[in-house]
Amino acid sequence: MTDLRMVRGTQARTVRATAADPAGLVVAFLNELLLLSEEEGFVGRSIRVRTSGSPPTEATATVRGEPFDPDRHPARTEVKAVTLHRLRFDPVAGRARVIVDI
Repeated sequence: MTDLRMVRGTQARTVRATAADPAGLVVAFLNELLLLSEEEGFVGRSIRVRTSGSPPTEATATVRGEPFDPDRHPARTEVKAVTLHRLRFDPVAGRARVIVDI
């Protein structure tokens, strides 16, 4: 949504998400990040995530970044929503493929 090289990690926010299964958790977590951007205008630079449950059904993250500044942060494609459509998630490899609505 912007050039991460221009984002400073001067502030921190906590993001939490829960879901019934790991795939749903991926979508719920990404939607919480999107909500942080939409409601606070906060752009993240780095994220440290802790999950709980086996398989994971809860995630808590510390997001470091700063409020969006149009003078320093070039606006790129806006993400409107995160979906389950064709989601692929491999928790062992730590990889996911997510399709977003723009």
